[in-house]
Amino acid sequence: MKKIIEMLKKIPKWGWVMGVVYFAAQYGIYRLANWLSVVLGTVSWAIEPKIPFIDNLFPVIPVFAVPYLYSYIFWLMAPAVVSITKKRHFINYIYGLTLAYAIGFLIFLFLPTYMDRVAEGLTEYMNRPGIFYGMLNSIYAADGMERAFNLFPSYHCLISAYCYLGVRNQPEIPKSFRVYSFIMFALIVLSTLFTKQHYILDCIGGIAIAYGCDALMNKLDPGKKYEAEGQ
Repeated sequence: MKKIIEMLKKIPKWGWVMGVVYFAAQYGIYRLANWLSVVLGTVSWAIEPKIPFIDNLFPVIPVFAVPYLYSYIFWLMAPAVVSITKKRHFINYIYGLTLAYAIGFLIFLFLPTYMDRVAEGLTEYMNRPGIFYGMLNSIYAADGMERAFNLFPSYHCLISAYCYLGVRNQPEIPKSFRVYSFIMFALIVLSTLFTKQHYILDCIGGIAIAYGCDALMNKLDPGKKYEAEGQ
């Protein structure tokens, strides 16, 4: 814990600004895609990316609403924490995250997906008493209640995977925080399934895009130019 506190103290103000900017960006991109898909009519193309014999195995476990909602704090912190790593790595991280957002946006717009929560039997959970059911209800209410759109790729899985990838092999980040990041990444992925916010293909797609963009940036290494120029 002491090392994590020391790490947080090292974060520059601009690092926190980047955290806020990218947190706002993911929300804005998601809402913009929803709006444009209606304006352009592409929402009428929406398909249901469900694999019944797999997705029906996941029950609703309301307590998983906690890591699902906590993800927003996790995402807000990630760019701030990565800002204390080498500039080369931080630039690669930002380029990769931006590309991942853009890919997600284009898929939302031109290959939209949906979930019918009535058909899934989820409406019975919406008015049950208890804090976890209340949290679950707020999650459903945020994206259409009875029918949700733009499931694939899961932004929850995509961004959480990138949060972990940003710190995974960085010596400036305490090992305890790297382990914490992996655990949170795993819990958030599970939360999308056990809150029935996403299907398994959504999760696989989000994680694959994150890992693919990270691998591409490591290969292209755009941060090398900035490092060489001393910027």
